[in-house]
Amino acid sequence: GRQESVAEHCWRLGLMVMCLGPQLEQAIDMEKALKMALIHDLSEAIVGDIPTWGGLSDDQKAEKYTAELTAIQTIRESLGSAVGEEIHDLWVEFEKGDSVEAKLVFALDKLECQIQHIEADIATWNETEKQIDYRWLDKLCDFDSTLKMLKEIVREKGLEKIHADSVESTARTT
Repeated sequence: GRQESVAEHCWRLGLMVMCLGPQLEQAIDMEKALKMALIHDLSEAIVGDIPTWGGLSDDQKAEKYTAELTAIQTIRESLGSAVGEEIHDLWVEFEKGDSVEAKLVFALDKLECQIQHIEADIATWNETEKQIDYRWLDKLCDFDSTLKMLKEIVREKGLEKIHADSVESTARTT
């Protein structure tokens, strides 16, 4: 059913950083944030996409991180240059989430995934996805009012889609 390209995701994430970065309450290093958006899923070129939808146990999260860290180290070593080191360092910074750039890219990463999900035909959604509680995005976006506003728009659009499907389903059964 649903095709979600990592390349398309990273491109749109970069565009979101570019458009929303200047709107943040706290100044960001735009070049750093854009680079981070570009490489944040690069380890998936080696380990594949390990979806976190539906949650992972702590052990699974640790395994995912270890696999992705090993992959980004492999990429660093294969490049063998300052570029490889920069990619590695940006990825680690993104994963740690300490900088405002990492927090921004992480929040927008999750919001972009939700937008992509909302754009998909609801027939591709499973029952768990139809029961989504968008409050999990709160802690990611609470550090900035612009992100809070975007999160609310995404939440509203998702709930509207779920409601429309519910109304349509009810109409089909009556």
